[in-house]
Amino acid sequence: MTDTRRILIVEDEPLIAMMLEDFLDILGKEVAGTAETVQSALDCVAKGGIDAAILDVNLRGGEKSWPVADALADKGIPFVLATGGDVVADAHQARPVLAKPFTMDGVEKALGAL
Repeated sequence: MTDTRRILIVEDEPLIAMMLEDFLDILGKEVAGTAETVQSALDCVAKGGIDAAILDVNLRGGEKSWPVADALADKGIPFVLATGGDVVADAHQARPVLAKPFTMDGVEKALGAL
């Protein structure tokens, strides 16, 4: 029996977020929400209903998603770091990484590593 997991997407590029939504749908996952900023992502985390997350490390305006990563870690919610080569914060070195550009296979493998 396949476990449907609710995934939060933190991504500041709308077309990339939509692509991830499509990938998750194909993989039988449910999108728990999407967020473009650290604050909107923190609001989603606080609201709950998230089983896992895909976090773009570097958001618009130079904003980093580390506060979201910390909040998820504090709640015991697993997450994948999506990056095009950004340095990963020491506290999250052991987290799975999803390299850009995204592929369906890459998303599936990264989520499988959770």
